[in-house]
Amino acid sequence: MGQAQPFHPPFEPGIFDFLAARAVDGVEEATSTSYARTLSLPGGHGWFRLSWDRGKLLLDHDVQDPADSPVLVERVRHLFNLDHRPAAADAVLAADPLLSGRVAALPGIRLPGCVDPHEILVRAMVGQQITVAAATTALRGLLVLGTPSNLPHGTLTRLFPSPAQIAGDGRGILRGPQRRIDSLIAVAGMLANGSLSLQASDTPESLAEKLLPLPGIGPWTVGYVSMRVLGSSDIFLPTDSAVRNGYGLLRGDSLAAARSIKPPELARVAEPLRPWRSYATLHFWRVSGERPAGRS
Repeated sequence: MGQAQPFHPPFEPGIFDFLAARAVDGVEEATSTSYARTLSLPGGHGWFRLSWDRGKLLLDHDVQDPADSPVLVERVRHLFNLDHRPAAADAVLAADPLLSGRVAALPGIRLPGCVDPHEILVRAMVGQQITVAAATTALRGLLVLGTPSNLPHGTLTRLFPSPAQIAGDGRGILRGPQRRIDSLIAVAGMLANGSLSLQASDTPESLAEKLLPLPGIGPWTVGYVSMRVLGSSDIFLPTDSAVRNGYGLLRGDSLAAARSIKPPELARVAEPLRPWRSYATLHFWRVSGERPAGRS
């Protein structure tokens, strides 16, 4: 029996599906009600499994250094947005006629966070302009570079590759446009040597100042990283195909018609949803994911 993790109800468990769709075998293991992974901690390696069971969130974990247990719990809580108080966000979104039914059906939707900011930047860059499935396949290819876990647990046998490992040996593994590979290798090198660092103390504005000047990184990547690394509640991605498709499908468009919606229209629609536009984004992603409508 795992340790129960407190949260502010309600809890909408769709976050497990989000993580499952992006899980990298060997590092992560996920279902619609559980998520497990390896991770590197200040004192060594660790793993955890968080499970949704009869209205409770139960955490099992192990660490090489007992002092890392509070760090692991803190990262799990950030990943699952467990300190979020959903009532305020749901109230604003429910006032929107288009989203009211979705909020009623899915109260307490959670914003996926991360356990490692630099990992999320790598994942975001790999996932730019391709489907979730294609990005996950590419990340699985990189797994050979990851360090074997000192605490293997079932299928959890490796750590996600570090920026140094990707910068050193990723070029021979990555596939796709050469310019994209060059950008990813360059950014991984900067993360490895410390000339680029993402911190919990960053803001969306400071992330933009750090990332936008780098080749291969645009506003979508900065917004996505702000959502997942910083837990920013008011990020909207008007150029995201799944946001566009989800919005169009929700208002009753055909998928073909939804694909013709332009980013300025989406941006205008989202304005009244401040300061909770990140959670609106999650609802649009969810609608898109219910149809064969592209990536998020």
